[in-house]
Formats: sequence, structure tokens, C-alpha cells
Amino acid sequence: MTSGENPRGRGVPRPLSGGPLKFGPFLLEARLAVGGTAEVYLAQPLDPGAQPRKLVVKRLLPHFMSDPEGRTMFEREAALHGAVSHPNVVRVFGSGSVGDEPWLAMEFVDGCDLFRLLRRLSSGGRTLGPSVSVHITRELLLGLSSAHTARDPSGTPMAIIHRDVTPSNIYLSTDGRVKLGDFGIARSATRATLATEGGAMLKGKFAYLAPEQVASEPFDQRADLFSTAAVLVEMMLGRPLFAGSGQLAVLLAIRDCRIDPLREARAVLPPGLFEVLERALARDPAARFPTAMDLSQALEPFDANPAAARAELGALVRWVQSAPSTDQMQAVREDALPPRPAPPPVQPHTPVASAPAPPAAPPPPTTTFEDEENESDRNTSEYAPIPSYVTTASGGKLGPWAFARLVEAVATGQIGRGDHVDFMGRGPAPLMAIEELARFLPAMSAATTNRVAAVGSPDFADDVSLEALMTVFLSVLESDATGVLFAEGPTESRRMTRAGDVLGETGRKELYFVDGKLHHVASSNASELLGEFLVRRGKISRTELEFALAVLPRYGGRMGDTLIALGLVPSLEIFRAIRDQGSDRLVDLFQWHTGTLAFYRGQTAPHVEFPLDLALPPLLLTGLNVVDPNGQAAGQWTARIDQAAKRPRPVR
Repeated sequence: MTSGENPRGRGVPRPLSGGPLKFGPFLLEARLAVGGTAEVYLAQPLDPGAQPRKLVVKRLLPHFMSDPEGRTMFEREAALHGAVSHPNVVRVFGSGSVGDEPWLAMEFVDGCDLFRLLRRLSSGGRTLGPSVSVHITRELLLGLSSAHTARDPSGTPMAIIHRDVTPSNIYLSTDGRVKLGDFGIARSATRATLATEGGAMLKGKFAYLAPEQVASEPFDQRADLFSTAAVLVEMMLGRPLFAGSGQLAVLLAIRDCRIDPLREARAVLPPGLFEVLERALARDPAARFPTAMDLSQALEPFDANPAAARAELGALVRWVQSAPSTDQMQAVREDALPPRPAPPPVQPHTPVASAPAPPAAPPPPTTTFEDEENESDRNTSEYAPIPSYVTTASGGKLGPWAFARLVEAVATGQIGRGDHVDFMGRGPAPLMAIEELARFLPAMSAATTNRVAAVGSPDFADDVSLEALMTVFLSVLESDATGVLFAEGPTESRRMTRAGDVLGETGRKELYFVDGKLHHVASSNASELLGEFLVRRGKISRTELEFALAVLPRYGGRMGDTLIALGLVPSLEIFRAIRDQGSDRLVDLFQWHTGTLAFYRGQTAPHVEFPLDLALPPLLLTGLNVVDPNGQAAGQWTARIDQAAKRPRPVR
């Protein structure tokens, strides 16, 4: 079995260079995997009568030894996993510590994980048939049901949510058994969560999150059932259900529950199976099957011959074990993390203190794709930027500008559709014709200076005030309106840009709404760009932002994708930061003291790469709290907000 996030050498034993190593009550024989927080060894107990001859020992990585949160999570895993006892869950034999180092002893599953099986099948252009796929899923659901219904020693339900139902955590034995493992980020709904998905879900894991997890909404055990259904679809299709050009695109596909690949395969599925999967993958958790056993029962008609499916599965696992694999080739490479130093030789059964851990080294950064070169190991000098020059519509000359400065100028409206750009030595061309830049244009920036000509007369216009803001926002909310709000505010403070330019301009925002939700916010304020937002939030340092800006052209000017590829911010944190950034841009309007507002109902929203899809009520309550922390003047609005929030919304 393997361990945790982003395992390397998945399930392939690597003999220890110094031979078997005594570790507390175990003799460690080979390393099976290295994950984000722990490593896993094939071991045998020194007391052969106490436990099976072979088992798995999980150890916390050295640089997490002194991390209180890391140790707490490891101990919580031992407690939650140990509370679940079922044939379809990897068994826990015990936990403890050697010196100051915690360990967890678990059942050794002779076979492979589902990730490895799917990868072997994919390399030969094959997929698992519906019968075997459904059988694996129903066995998995038995294990999940045991976890979901587990009770503590006092008999109180623990309400465990696994949160990591992925192919790499589903173990398959040579005799066709199926077991759920790795409770490393599981949580009990009765306890506080010590880590967010943003920190726990690394490469490959986020593709199996439920929409409510991605959208930062409350979630329960039905999120595990969504993940299970996503795994089932992947088994039958031979590719992940949710895909995209990058990690953010995958998260968007999950949030919006785009199951197009499943719909396209509907004709080749057994009759009735699509309907079961469609319900299991519903965006609204209330529309899904309520429990693991309910989903298993719905899948029962498609698992007509469990004995045959189990035999076929066992044969496939033995085939994977016997064939040379990418895993085995990877296992001969040197791991990115250094091996633990071997302690001095000891005599059997001689008590010894745990070897001191080596100096902590930061874990290797996570990249966007499996084979992508680690950008954070490069020096910014390798990306000497080719400057760009701008000729404005009025004939003015700007530049030389680095790519990041050019993107800022486009995004904030300093240059626009009528300008020409000599982009990185390509020669002058209209800004609209340069793909790398055109997508940063505010969707209707021209309308902010000539609204009537662009979109006609506004449906609402007024000076900026709390009453005007609440009037227009409540109108959008209560009528599920689609439209755009143009806001022009006071002159910003004169500031020095990275390029040394001094700016003093009118602040502008364009807020787009679709069906009563916030869809997109464009801003002329450079401080509201994503990189600056993340620096203010403490997610990255100023130095890290400057490095990201230096390599931005390699990722099409996409700051989020750049930071993910550099391993500076996990994809889920970027996803949520973009949402928070949009929220902050709206809430910022409540702090404007002067300016004008104009709302155009029915104005079609622009195409944006990251539609926000944010509900207005919490944003409006936050804005009111900003201007009126005591709630004295906001009372007249909160009742309408609450009433609108509780109003049944039409299904679209």
C-alpha cells in the first residue's frame, strides 16, 4: 500500500541500501512510497506472534517531526483509521512512537492500488469494463459505509469523512479484494479540522473533490460519495471525469459539475447506469444518494456476478504485478528526498533511542504536470525578458515594458483596444490581435467613457452611497438579474509602479452579474491584481511574486497557473483566492465615499476564464459590516437580504 499525497514509486518495494533496519518493534525491509508528509515501509514485527508476518509501517517525514500540526494530523489519522474495522478497509494493527517519532502499523495488501492498475490499462489502450468497475465501487462503498457509521468507545457516532477517495487510496489484492486506505486527511465532523483541502490536496488529488469542497461550502459524507462516483466513471472511461487545460480549469469543471464525458458515453453504458451516476454526481448534495449503502444498492443491478468480477480483478492485479511498469522504472531513480541516515548497528531486542533526524529540508515543490520541470529551481536570469513597446491611439509612445508591466497596463485600462503593441519583438500589431494580451482587456472598458453609445441608457444611475449600492445590489438579488454595474470612483492616490511610472487615475470597476450572482469583476486598480492580493494575504512573499512575474510569459500571462507550476501556492488555494479577490473587489465599493454608479440590466456577461458564481447575500452582509461594524444603520437592509437569500431560486 502507499501513503499520502503525491507518492513516488507507488507500491513498488525498494530495498533499503543498508539492509533491513530495526525501528522500534519492527524490522523495516523496504520502502514502498514517499508522500507529502510521510513515508511507508514494508516491515515485519520482531515479535512474530503479535501481528502478521508482513505489514506496513508509516513514519512521519523528518521535517514534519517538529511541526505540531503535522504530528497532530498523524495522530488523528491513527485514531480515526483505527476506529474503523471492516474487511474493505485497510486494517490498523497499532500505533505508537519510537523515541519522539510516531508510527502507524497497518495491513499489507499484496497487490496494487487502483491508480497503478488504471495506468497499466491505459498504456495498452484498455479500460475496466462496467461489471468490474461497479464491483470495485460497491466493495469500496462497504468500506466507506463502515467509516461513515463508526462510533467512538463511548458509542457516539464519529461522522468520519474520508475526504481522499481517489484511485491511489483504493487497494486491490491478488485475490480480487478491495480495500480503502489512507485516512491521512480524514476528519470527524464532531471535531475541528486542522488543515484545509488547500494544504492537503496536492497534485492529482483535487480532481476528485466534490463541488461543495471546491466552492468552500459546508460538506459532509456525501462528498465522499461524489468522489466515489467520479472514480467509477474514470474506471469505465479510462480517463478522469473532470479534465481541463490546467488545475484551475479542472476545479472549475468540478465546481460547475460539468460531466460532459459521462454524457457522451451514455449510449455505451448498461441501461440505467447513467441515471444512477448522474444522481451520485449531482451538484446539490441533497439530490445525491444519502448514504454509501443507498448508492451501493442502486448499483447492485450492474454487479450481477460478483464472484466472476472478483476473479477477473484478481487476474488483472496479478498481471500488473508481473509486468514491468513505469513504477518499477521510477523506483530505480533517486528520490527527491534524501534517505534517512542509518543508525549504528544494534543487537536484536536491544532497546535503542531513535536516531536523530537530519536537518529539516523543505519538501520539493509541486508542479502542474507529472513530467514538468521544476520551475522554482531556475534562476530569473534564465528568463531575460524581451521588452514590449506601446503606441497609443493618440500617437503616444510607452515602454520599454516587461511582460508583467504590460499585462498590468491592459488589465487596469491604461492601454486599450485602440492601441498597438510591439509585443516582445514581434512587430507592431493591434492589441486586440495579440492573444496573450487581449484576454486581459476589461470586457467593456470603452463603455465606461461612452456608455450611451456602447450599451444605451442605464436602468439605474446615481452617485455612490450606501443607499445607492444597496438599491442596485438588492434589485439584482431579488430579481435574479443579469447585467453590468459600472462604478467610477475617486482619483486614486498617485503611486509609483514597478516600472517607475507615476499614476493618478480614476478608479473604475465593472461588475457583471448572471442570474443574480456575481459573475466577474474587472478593476482598474493594479493593487487588486491576483499577485498583489496574494502578497497582502500572506500567501506569497514579495520576492516570490517578482519571480513569478519573471516567468509569467511561459504560462500565457496566467498568474494563477504560474504560481501553481512553481509550487508556491496549491491549486485549491489559488482557486479560492480568485473567488476571494472577486469578493473583495465588490466589498471595496462600500468604502467609496464619492463616485458614480450605472447599472445596465440584461447586458450579457463577457466570457471569462474564471466565472466567480458568487452568491450576493454574504457579500452584501460583509460590505455592510465594513461601513457599519455595530450594525446600527444596516438593520434596514439585512431583513431584505435574509428574505432574498431564503427565497427559492429557479432551477436553471
